[in-house]
Parts: sequence; structure tokens; C-alpha cells
Amino acid sequence: MHFFSKEHNFVGGHGIVGGQIPLGAGIGFAEKYKGKDTLCVCMMGDGATRQGALHEAFNLAMLWNIPTIFVIENNNYAMGTSVERTSNVTELYKLGLSYDMPSKPIDAMDLMTVIEEMKPVVEHVRSGKGPYLVEMKTYRYKGHSMSDPMKYRTREELNKYRDRDPIAKLHLYMIEEAKVDKKKIDDIADRIKEVVEKSVAFAEESPYPDPSALYEDVYVGEYPYIMD
Repeated sequence: MHFFSKEHNFVGGHGIVGGQIPLGAGIGFAEKYKGKDTLCVCMMGDGATRQGALHEAFNLAMLWNIPTIFVIENNNYAMGTSVERTSNVTELYKLGLSYDMPSKPIDAMDLMTVIEEMKPVVEHVRSGKGPYLVEMKTYRYKGHSMSDPMKYRTREELNKYRDRDPIAKLHLYMIEEAKVDKKKIDDIADRIKEVVEKSVAFAEESPYPDPSALYEDVYVGEYPYIMD
């Protein structure tokens, strides 16, 4: 959630569950206000859809015709609780229908499907027709964190989704359909591994920050009144 790059128009995540949803609407509104033809892609997990801020953001997004694509990454379990245990609406794209927001599900286990399905969505929003809600149906192979024992699902279920691994399918597509040389793909994987290893080494070898860093970038406002 702490990744951020102004240069690449990536504004990061949010420490509060669902907190990025109204921010996504706000960023879209800002782009429209400035007269730009850009749009905002606001991504959230299935657990974040339970927050009330989603409904406020959807309402204003439709009311003001905000150019934001809201994307629900539905991996079925949020942190560790299934969608079925938290809502009677299990097809999450339908959450947009009560606001007349165009909405649809997409099989996110296949990259080529995502590309083709997202083209008309982007065209819709970029052409000034307002927001769009997309439910990306996907799956999380690992636990939510290192402390997650994943006791809420079976080994059989996990293996069923592994057979549809989108990265493995893309790898096969690149070799068989795009005719990309396998050595080139292996070279890319090696470069990525090298970057990761250098990044880990940099983090582990870096000194701890000085305690005074706690007070950097902290803003203090002055209160006009003194109360006894």
C-alpha cells in the first residue's frame, strides 16, 4: 500500500480498508475538472466492497459523471472470510447496478480476456460517459499474510485454480502464439530475479533511520482557541 510514483501517475494504496474508493472518485473528478481526457482506475479487493464509502463514492461518481473505472479484485476471500459469509450479493459487479453504473464481470484468470474486455470499458469512460464498475474474478494462491494458515479453503480448491494460473497461460501464449523465443523469456525472468535479490540485499544492509526521522513530514496546525 506504500508504493507511490507521481511520475507514473500511480498514487498508491490506502491503509484504511476501502479508503481508496472515494479517493479514486476524487482523482477522476480532478482530471475532469482540469479538462483532461485521462481517467482514473481505482482498484479494491472484495473485502473493501463492504465499506459504506463505496456507496457514497458510486453515488457521486454517477451524479457528476466522473471518469473513474472501479475495479473489484475478487479473489473470493478478502483477508480470510469468503464473499458468501459477508454478503447476500455474491456477484459483486451488481453493486453498481443500483446507481445505474455500467458494470460487468471479467475472467481475470486470462490476461488476453482482460485486455479485450477492458477495451470497451476504457472507451466508455474516456469518451465522457461516466464511471464503470468491473469485477475481476481471480484467485489468491497464498495467504493474506505470512501469518495466514489458509484453513478456510481446501487443497482441492487451491489445485483447481492452479490449473488456470494466468501467468502460466501467458507464458504458453507467448511461446506458442506470439512466437517469443523461450530464451528471451528466461532472460527476462533472470533479470527480474537479480533486481529482487539486489533490492532485498539493499534493504537488509541499510542502517536503521535516526529516531529524529519520526518527526519528519509531520504537520502541526495552530488552534485559534485555548480551551480550559
